[in-house]
Amino acid sequence: MAVMHALLSAFAPIWTLTAIGYAVGRSGLLGEQAEAVLGRFVFHVAMPAALFTMVSGARLDAFANSSMVAFAAGTALVCGLGFVAAGRLFGRGTADRAIGSMASGYVNSANLGIPVAVQVLGDASFVAQIILFQVLLVSPVILTLLDTGTGTGSGKGVVVRRMLTMPVRNPIIMASLLSVVVSALGLRLPHALAHSCDLLGAAAVPTALITLGLSLNGRPAADSPTTKHAQGSERAGRAEVVVAVALKTLVQPLIAFVVGGPLLHLPDHQLLAVVLCSALPTAQNAFIYAQQYGLDTRVARNSVVASTVVSMATLSLATWVLGTTGP
Repeated sequence: MAVMHALLSAFAPIWTLTAIGYAVGRSGLLGEQAEAVLGRFVFHVAMPAALFTMVSGARLDAFANSSMVAFAAGTALVCGLGFVAAGRLFGRGTADRAIGSMASGYVNSANLGIPVAVQVLGDASFVAQIILFQVLLVSPVILTLLDTGTGTGSGKGVVVRRMLTMPVRNPIIMASLLSVVVSALGLRLPHALAHSCDLLGAAAVPTALITLGLSLNGRPAADSPTTKHAQGSERAGRAEVVVAVALKTLVQPLIAFVVGGPLLHLPDHQLLAVVLCSALPTAQNAFIYAQQYGLDTRVARNSVVASTVVSMATLSLATWVLGTTGP
């Protein structure tokens, strides 16, 4: 009962802010362009500030341990499966396959992982390592695939040039690189500037959730299932969400358990942390990335919502089976 109460407390802000976004969208209070404008604000302004604040103050060697090996193995395998499934089963192109990969394996580590870890494990240090891993290793791969898949021109020179210039063109990668430099050199921003970054970064998660809620108000007219082809596309989209959610909430924690338990023989409390964090739902970043790269956002959006619902059961099961070590 205590674990369920802790999980409900952690999930409540997600549902509340998403519901507020939905209500605001229904009312038309912010106008027709609200979703696009807020999405751009999150991607180009707030999220880079949040990532810079997180990484610049962290130790870059923090995720070099056996627990991260187990988590990384589950993430890499499931992201790979999501990428392959989106292409082989649903005929997606490179960019959409990248979103399918992210929906399958990119966990909601910050705004959900931290409160869950604190409540269930009594310690959020492992979540901080996961944030570093996803920001510094997973996100650049996803963004490179998105940039390659949506770029104009297909020649080798064009692809190489876009990859080389992407850090300058992509605010998230630029913020990550700058934060790595700041952390490696042991630099600290002046208090006023650091506090400004903190305030701006704090807007990323709530604004992303509001934007997610806005997107739930309907589909563009072009997506309406008015023809047999559109109906088939809609069914394929639902099947794609089912696959992504199954990979995210079931397969990923199972792989983490196998790698962390029988293969690496992690202590019980470390194994619980690895499995619990692997069972977290899809991060809303998948929706924001799809939106900002001009892709169909329905799979990403629905995967975020559905995995958040399903993960309450898988998180509870993982905690019950492996046992809690927190207070």
